[in-house]
Amino acid sequence: MTDKTPPSVSVVMPVYNGEKFVAEAIESILGQTFSDFEFIIVDDGSQDGSADLIQAYEARDDRIRFLKLERNVGVADARNHAMTLASAEYIAVMDCDDVCLPQRLERQVEHLRNNPSIGVLGAGARAVNEDLLPLYPFDLPEQHALIAFNVFVGSFLVHPTVMLRRQLLESVGGYEPSRRTAIDPELWTRLMWRAQFANLPEPLLLYRRHEAQNHTSRDASLKAQAREVRARLLQRLWGVAPPSTLARFERMQMNAKLGWRERRAASQDMLRLLDAMIGAGIIDPNDRGLVSAHIRRLLESATPRLWQMFLHWQRHHFGVGEKQGGFN
Repeated sequence: MTDKTPPSVSVVMPVYNGEKFVAEAIESILGQTFSDFEFIIVDDGSQDGSADLIQAYEARDDRIRFLKLERNVGVADARNHAMTLASAEYIAVMDCDDVCLPQRLERQVEHLRNNPSIGVLGAGARAVNEDLLPLYPFDLPEQHALIAFNVFVGSFLVHPTVMLRRQLLESVGGYEPSRRTAIDPELWTRLMWRAQFANLPEPLLLYRRHEAQNHTSRDASLKAQAREVRARLLQRLWGVAPPSTLARFERMQMNAKLGWRERRAASQDMLRLLDAMIGAGIIDPNDRGLVSAHIRRLLESATPRLWQMFLHWQRHHFGVGEKQGGFN
């Protein structure tokens, strides 16, 4: 008797009280143009009918592997439980309320096979409402340098679009145990030291926004946890994590407008961050110009409208951009 050949992809999806949307999520994976996958679904102690729905799908498709946890352990631990069952070279992240477009797995497997230096691959996504009607697209960088830099100051990866190499994920011990919020940025801050990131430009996922996601207490907790993750990474890069710097980075992520003094401080912060990430080997020195141009755009977008217009006119007529190692 010969051993069964492992599939190419292990799709990992935790479910907690996801009865309303989980069938659409499952169907979107089963309907992929790429079929060489196993689908590991972990019920994280749901109190609704999620488990019965999943078991019905498991009975119809032998690619589904179902694990039911007796109590709710949180999304990080649920994903880690699923990881113990994964046997494929690639891990595809999925959430139980989203919908994958049919070519997602095919496009990501193709890209990872053709680009062995990339360890973490995301993709474009479109935010939709409960009925899958469009809300807005995600504006995501494609290059590693910008994705890593934007962990502090912008958009970087949409977690349920990500496919990554299983050995890479195992090398850092998976998701941080017991973490219930900000689990993905925490993971990226550990992986960026040893992996290249990328995003495919085309949207390959419908990211559903719905009422259950929008509790104020959860949003406040998510922000606090994300702030703690960035502070931990900045401490590693700088040796310190000044609260004023972290507050400016958070405002940059929220696309807030900055006054002149705050904008100048943000410029100094981002240039120092760029130097530190190059020094740590996270960003290639050849990408300094790419990130520097990105910093200029971020600063301009954080500038009040009238000053933006003046800077645009100044650049257009005189080519003014950098000044004494910083930015206007």
